[in-house]
Amino acid sequence: MLGRQIYRTAFPRTDLHVVSHGVTVSPQLAIGSHVSFIRYADNTILTMGELAVTETELNRVTGALQSHGIEQTAIHNHLLAHTPRLVWIHTHGHGPDALTLARGLRAAFACTGTPPAKSSTTPAEKLKLDTAGIDAALGTAGTVYGSVYKSVFRRRETITDGSYILPLGSGATTALSFQPVGGGCAAVSGDFAVLAGEAQDVLDALQRGGIGIVELHNHGLADTPRMFFIHVWAVGNAVKLARALRRAVAVTNVAPAGGAEGGE
Repeated sequence: MLGRQIYRTAFPRTDLHVVSHGVTVSPQLAIGSHVSFIRYADNTILTMGELAVTETELNRVTGALQSHGIEQTAIHNHLLAHTPRLVWIHTHGHGPDALTLARGLRAAFACTGTPPAKSSTTPAEKLKLDTAGIDAALGTAGTVYGSVYKSVFRRRETITDGSYILPLGSGATTALSFQPVGGGCAAVSGDFAVLAGEAQDVLDALQRGGIGIVELHNHGLADTPRMFFIHVWAVGNAVKLARALRRAVAVTNVAPAGGAEGGE
């Protein structure tokens, strides 16, 4: 839950054992789905989400979404070399009834092995990471999210989806997650929300910092200003990686989101 205007539910793919570049990827790092519902003053509901599906689930999920009037706005990767192979589908729906939209999404989830969403009642883990060093390097306070440490930045611009203004921090955030792998090192997965004019500077900063670039693509079809997203992957000393990521963050028009949830 992100406040009275937005309701958000996460669905970690705890049913999958995913390995990328020798790292067992935690569901909170990169193997999760989420859906959000936004209520507007005209009493219509906008739902936006992202579904992590296996390649064998992809076409069944797409068919279920299409048959329930839920649009797909992007189909892409978060990881490169990984098994089993996964694909991420961004979803978009708009209408007067939240339950109708939710049933359509549930039909899509039913085509996958995704476990039901659960409310977390367990205390945050004590991660074996220099989180203070990561915070100092990135210039923002991160939060523990399951087995990862997450840092989020929101775009400063007002983002619209068609004629609807997206609430602050939704639809356009830079989210970077650090999963401990031992010895002060981390696997980092995340994405940068960028304008077209920022993309090349971000790509240059990432490459100079030794951060692997996974994909450059869109998440939406009708957003203004037009947003693009650069997915990244790296493994190494967590604080050094955070410093390299900060140089890429610095060439975008974002502000620290503090403890807010984020990620597309």
